[in-house]
Amino acid sequence: MIDQQIDIPTRDGRTTTFITHPERGGPFPVIIFYMDAPAIREELRDMARRLGSSGYYVMLPNLYYRSGVMEIGPVPPDPEAPERKRMYALMNSIDIPLVMEDTRALLAYARTQAAARTDIVGTVGYCMSGRYAINAATHFPDSIKAAASIYGTHLVTDQPDSPHLAAEKTKAELYFACAETDIYAPMDILEKVKQAMTGANAEVEIYPGTHHGFAFPKRPVYHRDAAERHWERLLALYRRNLAGPAV
Repeated sequence: MIDQQIDIPTRDGRTTTFITHPERGGPFPVIIFYMDAPAIREELRDMARRLGSSGYYVMLPNLYYRSGVMEIGPVPPDPEAPERKRMYALMNSIDIPLVMEDTRALLAYARTQAAARTDIVGTVGYCMSGRYAINAATHFPDSIKAAASIYGTHLVTDQPDSPHLAAEKTKAELYFACAETDIYAPMDILEKVKQAMTGANAEVEIYPGTHHGFAFPKRPVYHRDAAERHWERLLALYRRNLAGPAV
């Protein structure tokens, strides 16, 4: 595997992006891996490496670069903890339009790389970034063929870019992995997403016995069986959609 960290120019500055891909056999389909609210950390880099080892050019961008922040360290569960308040402030400093601009920059950079294929792209987002992964499929329909939201938040809003409306705007296959118990995406929200996805090239799957964050190995709520199932679903999603003819 080849790992590198690159500062990629964007409209608003430069986003430090971790990139990983196999050493031989490219070019590889691009996967954009959007971070969750606690920011870039080795846990996410390891997850990116796992994706990359299956034959992908994985890009993990820092979405908080506009605030001059890369890593924020451990975040206590106490909602009043200063670290958690800071995390929420950072999370609220970005939105779908900003992240779509960053996505445009990431794809532009990938087009210059011999190891990357940008005609068949996948996305995945965890927690706050589930909506970004899904929206990327609607903003870049010519490139993004598969998008996954893993216990995503803000899945149903009153805005035209609400993730639950995405199936009307893209031909990409969409996958929503959802925790059974999740205060950020309760069952009534998930039912609305399911209804909106009826008849679409999409799946909304509830993972029994899980809580928000179940796929992260360093979280107390980590659920090994569910985490492995999410990897199985994610890799199958990409195999179905990112296996175009060699270029």
